[in-house]
Amino acid sequence: MSDLHPVRRALISVSDKTGLTDLAKALADRGVEILSTGGSAKAIRDAGIAVRDVADVTGFPEMMDGRVKTLHPKVHGGLLALRDNDEHVAAMQEHGIGEIDLLVVNLYPFEAALARGADYDEMIENIDIGGPAMIRAAAKNHAFVSTVVDVEDYGPLLAELDANDGQTSYAFRQRLAQIAYARTGAYDAAVSTWMASAIGETTPRRRVFAGTLAQSLRYGENPHQGAAFYVDGSDRPGVAVAQQIQGKELSYNNINDTDAAFELVSEFLPADGFACAIIKHANPCGVAKGATLKDAYQKAFDCDRTSAFGGIVALNSKLDVETAEAICEIFTEVVIAPAADDAARDVFARKKNLRLLVAPGLANTAEAGLAYRQVSGGMLVQDKDNGQMSLDDLKVVTKKAPTKEQMRDLLFAWKVAKHVKSNAIVYVKDGATVGVGAGQMSRVDSALIAAKKAERMAEALELPEPLTIGSAVASDAFFPFADGLMEAEAAGATCVIQPGGSMRDDEVIKAADEAGLAMVFTGMRHFRH
Repeated sequence: MSDLHPVRRALISVSDKTGLTDLAKALADRGVEILSTGGSAKAIRDAGIAVRDVADVTGFPEMMDGRVKTLHPKVHGGLLALRDNDEHVAAMQEHGIGEIDLLVVNLYPFEAALARGADYDEMIENIDIGGPAMIRAAAKNHAFVSTVVDVEDYGPLLAELDANDGQTSYAFRQRLAQIAYARTGAYDAAVSTWMASAIGETTPRRRVFAGTLAQSLRYGENPHQGAAFYVDGSDRPGVAVAQQIQGKELSYNNINDTDAAFELVSEFLPADGFACAIIKHANPCGVAKGATLKDAYQKAFDCDRTSAFGGIVALNSKLDVETAEAICEIFTEVVIAPAADDAARDVFARKKNLRLLVAPGLANTAEAGLAYRQVSGGMLVQDKDNGQMSLDDLKVVTKKAPTKEQMRDLLFAWKVAKHVKSNAIVYVKDGATVGVGAGQMSRVDSALIAAKKAERMAEALELPEPLTIGSAVASDAFFPFADGLMEAEAAGATCVIQPGGSMRDDEVIKAADEAGLAMVFTGMRHFRH
């Protein structure tokens, strides 16, 4: 087998016609015979480029609404034949099969049909059969055949032909083959995932995961770990589809933390007021609503100024110049918002390393979806935590009921607690977090840490007392004992929101009553590990 193999005959069949005629002309100028099908052949012919219909080669017309056109031995034999195998060569000669040295195919737009919400019958018609079959055949025979499945590889293909006098190298064909199999794998993953959903199969026997490389990263969580960022093609607003306006390349940790920040701030719709979330190591260190965006940022910042240094800032409204100037007063890694005005962009432009991302709206936190986590030897898959809570869903379990103002803070605290690593305790006062305890093995410790942070901030801000005095407190899961509740009460909390459901609920409720606390149960927990 020679390393270099000439491209004398190509088969082109694409649904995405981007760059098609330029590619066809470039190949024809290099003396390559072009075979094609349907719309691809018409586009090439209309551009004045010589092309031969596959139907002329096979002796069979396209039939069954185009379902059958390339599934023929004269196509697959030309792709699969080993050129250095005498029996294969003899079979080609006997049956009049010509070699196909280059396959250019992109598949029916199944993923696009899925994104626009096509109905079942249209989805079925967008499942490509002949395309994947040809791709797999050509890629298998990469010893002799080049397989191109992405428009972005048209340029490299032509450059390869120019560098090797109309030939492609084995290493180049190997790389194309790997891309080809990844493409058919991703395509099949999209089809199988859609069909599982369409027929209501929540735990299919086999589940396939696929993604497209968006960015090669310098390293992962730590410098000794390699990493890359892959996107799944969905249009959910967030870091994957945001436009980076300025700043250094995003790192692995930047992407992870920015996702956490944007998902949290998306809990607060702009119609309900300005909101800001500041994230550090995937946990919120400050979340607030305000009369202005700057006010929301300042209140979030004042929850834990120490942790906010080098953090991620997410905003639920267009970034304005006043807020931009306030953010620039300390070192911030990333800012993400649905939009940013020109004056705000000019302010950030003075901070060359600060990354500014603009997302196409907020994420729908009530939207259904799946969440994945790798474990040794497998993958955990669950529904996304899209649980929502309203005032009507809350059950008052103590003698004392919360006031309207307390109810607002309780619901605010509950939304934040959903995004804090368990065990989570969140103190809120006047629409702003004033203490966050995250990721502790004991709920008591989370309550203590959050309260201690509030005490330190009171000293830093020269306040007469910690803002936990008179606050609302949320716990992401039930209090198994009254001790955690009592720590919150000692910190100054006057009302509590928690799921309930403990064997000792009666004991906890009694302790709340004795302390004069108002407490509501949600009946829903928000563990986040």
